[in-house]
Amino acid sequence: MISNRLKFLLFSASLFLLAFQAMAQPRLPKGYYWKKLPNGLEVVVIENSKVPLATIEIAVKNGAYTEGPEYSGLSHLFEHMFFKANKDYPDQEKFLKRTQELGAIWNGTTNVERVNYFFTFDRDSLKAGLKFMNAAIRFPIYREEDMKKERPVVDGEFQRAESDPGFQLWFNVQQHLWGDLITRKNPIGIHEVINTATPEKMMIIKNKYYFPNNSLLTICGDVKHEEAFALAEKIFGDWESSGFDPIKKYPIPPFKPLDKSDYFVKETTIAQTPEMQFSWQGPSYLTDSASTISADVFSTILGLNSSKLQQALVDKGLASGVSFNYTTCKYVGPIDLFVTPNPNKLKECYAEIINQVSQFANTDYFTDEQLNDAKAILLRNRIHNMEKPSSLPSQVSYNWCSTSLDYFTDNDDNYQKVTREDIVRYIKKYIAGKPMVAGLIINPELNKQLNASSFFAAK
Repeated sequence: MISNRLKFLLFSASLFLLAFQAMAQPRLPKGYYWKKLPNGLEVVVIENSKVPLATIEIAVKNGAYTEGPEYSGLSHLFEHMFFKANKDYPDQEKFLKRTQELGAIWNGTTNVERVNYFFTFDRDSLKAGLKFMNAAIRFPIYREEDMKKERPVVDGEFQRAESDPGFQLWFNVQQHLWGDLITRKNPIGIHEVINTATPEKMMIIKNKYYFPNNSLLTICGDVKHEEAFALAEKIFGDWESSGFDPIKKYPIPPFKPLDKSDYFVKETTIAQTPEMQFSWQGPSYLTDSASTISADVFSTILGLNSSKLQQALVDKGLASGVSFNYTTCKYVGPIDLFVTPNPNKLKECYAEIINQVSQFANTDYFTDEQLNDAKAILLRNRIHNMEKPSSLPSQVSYNWCSTSLDYFTDNDDNYQKVTREDIVRYIKKYIAGKPMVAGLIINPELNKQLNASSFFAAK
């Protein structure tokens, strides 16, 4: 016979377990459903019957932030190799034939903090599509002949990017902004690492990060969540957990804060028009999630045609284009100001940029109307982004990797709650008077006339 005290303890333990499970259940928008399989794989199902299609995506917490110099760019190569061969389809010809049979549209992306793979096909192909994804994610085959073909493809993306002066400027800014940890913010990689990659290195990446407990499976479209969850568990349920948290086992080193502002002028003949970039180390979701929200609202304010920044630079003819952005990251998101200056007023443009930045923290730098307009724009953008069902999994997985599902769900409401004081606090903490990296890319002939280094420099 069980004693009353033991019954009470068992009952209390059951209540605690139920409470823990309830706490673990993330908040999600209407029509979104979540389940965590016993092996740690999180599954999100989004019921959306606008079109008779289904999209499945697997996202992995992998990307540039997991890469030291010896692996720089290999998460991107790994993404390319995903679509080559696996146990069920042992060469790319068979792989591609199967995508045609499924009528699938497919692709993948590699970012700083996420790698994702997705297929869109007829809703009736959901089971077959999940099996196809299962074979590709769990049982890849890295053939040397495939890698010989794909290495120059990946490196070619890098070379094409380098032909753009804007990319060259951005890349140089990253080097100054992140120092020795540049590879952990640059998904495209290093030429020699890409061109010497081996199947063995692909397996090292797989054995570090490609586990169910480090992945999110999202199923979206004209589906029912009960059926989708059952299929997911049947097909992916025997995918073995790593038994450890990869991000804890292979921790991300802390990014060293800038100790002073850093300027450079880069000459290149491909820069027909000069470009400027000013970058700061911004908030991290892990340590200051509130500022990531304020950052988005402030960036939207500065993008308004009525903003003081746009009026001072574009309306006055000092620049043809200005954009200000913050990238939400779990580990230090960058804040970037991009300016295409009037070549004939380069010095005046730079001086006005510095003047405007110095005013950002002023409480009257933007109006209540501009604050409300920015919030309305963010809300409209969100509504617009929800209109295409096949894009919904990517929105969920970006937040799952870099923030959280609760953050994703609460984002709209949190934007509307941002106050002027929140924005000023963010600016003072990350921008006003803080060290920055400033870069200018310019044609050598124009620089001979202007001697940009004489004024484009830290004071």
